[in-house]
Amino acid sequence: MPKITILAVGRCKEKFQKEAIKEYQKRLSKYCESEILEVEDLKIKEKISEKEKEKILEIEGERILKKIPDGSYLFVLDVHGKEMDSIAFEKKISEIFLLGKSHLTFVIGGSLGISKEVVQKADFRLSLSPMTFTHLMSREILLEQLYRAMKIRNGEVYHK
Repeated sequence: MPKITILAVGRCKEKFQKEAIKEYQKRLSKYCESEILEVEDLKIKEKISEKEKEKILEIEGERILKKIPDGSYLFVLDVHGKEMDSIAFEKKISEIFLLGKSHLTFVIGGSLGISKEVVQKADFRLSLSPMTFTHLMSREILLEQLYRAMKIRNGEVYHK
């Protein structure tokens, strides 16, 4: 059975978001194993210098790199990544599975983004939208799109 790991900066604290995430993980369980690994985010002052921003990204990046599962195909959610519709996303996932990779990892950075070290390690840079979402909202959107992709992949009705 395929496995999906979502590696995210920060903790999910809101009950409504936890419930949505739990619901999509439950729906996904028919098609794959899924897990969410969180790395601690750093407190960010209202105004920070570019140097402080780089240091925060570096520390969060190191924490992310330590948790990336060996041998997984690494997607990094990146505003400068490739935008895809749901059908193209499903095709990308299916191509990866056909190549023999059965473990997908998706990295969602914190409020400042993702370090260049993590981006450089990515097998694929994915943009969910040209719009900006909170990193917590991105978890919900990603899980819904993964569920949609699995439904499409299995020829089931959901996508319209």
